[in-house]
Amino acid sequence: MYKILSINPGSTSTKIAVYYEDTLQFDHTIRHTSEELSVYKNVFDQYEFRKNIILKTLLEKNIDLSEFSAIVGRGGLMRPVESGTYEVCDAMIEDMKRGHEHASNLGAMLAREIASQINGCIALIADPVVVDELQDVARISGLPQFPRRSVFHALNHKAIGRKYAKSIGSKYEKLNLVIVHLGGGISVAAHRLGKVIDTNQALDGFGSFSPERAGTIDAGALINMCFSGEYNKEQIQKMLVGKGGLVAHIGTNDAREAAIRATNGDVHAKLILEAMAYNVSKEIGAMIAALEGNVNAVILTGGIAHNIFVVNYITKMISSIAHLVVYPGEDEMEALAYAGLRILRGEKAKKY
Repeated sequence: MYKILSINPGSTSTKIAVYYEDTLQFDHTIRHTSEELSVYKNVFDQYEFRKNIILKTLLEKNIDLSEFSAIVGRGGLMRPVESGTYEVCDAMIEDMKRGHEHASNLGAMLAREIASQINGCIALIADPVVVDELQDVARISGLPQFPRRSVFHALNHKAIGRKYAKSIGSKYEKLNLVIVHLGGGISVAAHRLGKVIDTNQALDGFGSFSPERAGTIDAGALINMCFSGEYNKEQIQKMLVGKGGLVAHIGTNDAREAAIRATNGDVHAKLILEAMAYNVSKEIGAMIAALEGNVNAVILTGGIAHNIFVVNYITKMISSIAHLVVYPGEDEMEALAYAGLRILRGEKAKKY
């Protein structure tokens, strides 16, 4: 029987889960305080800290490291790749080190290091955020120097697409879906017959604003801010990712808190939360258009899909034009484990 460890590093947490074949044995979220992380200059400097705390947690839970057949990490910001499960290699890690700073970049390193301590264990990543299946027309922006890029929550999108297809007795590759990941970042994607043909660049690009990201903003106003002399590059980057969205407007990145405030009569919090849901709804409409109106379902997923205030607003906006399904939370840990299991059972891992 195969034993698999899933690792999903986030900005303030490291999630781990242990599976026997397709059965969850143990899962745990290790929280990291800002004080703990503040001593590290960049994400990769956190590597030893996170590795040691993972190993310590497994030891405390009496989980035998030597029994693992595969360690599967969340993929990070490397060069664009097609959807699938990849062997971790030096080139992949080097590309992540040279690219955008993001905690998910640690997934491949952690998987390889832990696997290297176990005889016969393989290190993998699955459906990284840079999965790129865009149709050609979706790549074109108004300036040739700035082609549109595919950066979205590919792992959860693909997992939820497969889960929904199975629930209706179909296959993901036979359906047209608009899938919406509602979390710290928000991604809305058009899935046509198993391929993501269009999506917003959800990391620092455009789309709806989210709990902590600014989304699409006035380019002219941004240019004026950049050249005003009042802000440096790092400050502006933080406004776009980290201190944008709900944080900028109402001082919190917690959509639950925003909903409570709105329900208790905070008019401004209500307006901002509605504006976020309104913007998400417009993105959904755009992706329905990308699928030429031929959509089997619109699926809401991610942590904010638990938020009745947001879900009800989106439902009001789009229920007359599409069938809406809600899968609250994320299936990323299970998706990582199942990706590893498919490789262990004979599917060939892709080379980076």
